[in-house]
Amino acid sequence: MPGSGARRATRRGARALLLLALLAVSAESGALGPEIGRPAPALIVQRLDGTRFDLAALRGKVVILNYWATWCAPCRAEMPVLEAFYRRYAEQGLVLLGLSVDDAHDRRAVADVMRQFSYPAALASDAKPDGFGPPLAVPTTLVIDSAGIVRARLMSGAAVSTESLTQLVVPLLPAAGAAH
Repeated sequence: MPGSGARRATRRGARALLLLALLAVSAESGALGPEIGRPAPALIVQRLDGTRFDLAALRGKVVILNYWATWCAPCRAEMPVLEAFYRRYAEQGLVLLGLSVDDAHDRRAVADVMRQFSYPAALASDAKPDGFGPPLAVPTTLVIDSAGIVRARLMSGAAVSTESLTQLVVPLLPAAGAAH
């Protein structure tokens, strides 16, 4: 369909401007999403594979929520790091969910990207309820401990690394000492 690339670029630009506006308003008001050290809000969403993700049902597990988008280069750059970390620690109680902020009609593009990864994904727009609200920027990664407490928020592609994840997440895992 002629012009569809231009329309997609326009939508991406509009989303980027909206995210920047949200970041500016949130920074001014002091609101940065879920507070570190506080209980994580409710989050229930249907994953791309049709199964249900319910954050409250995951008590006892450490959860990483990664907000990303197909059009976000820093997001795509950190996804292999998240994948490797997930593969290494999933058996120790780590849960990872990629929450795409892409539009619902881009579901196929999201699914195509996620074929490269073993961790599950969902569209953030499918979340009901979603006490987290939209992320201030992408990528944004939240770490939630086994008691359901938000322990960290990593923003920008440079924040997610094997080192940062190891430092923040591994001590929260039940077998933290055995992981090293």
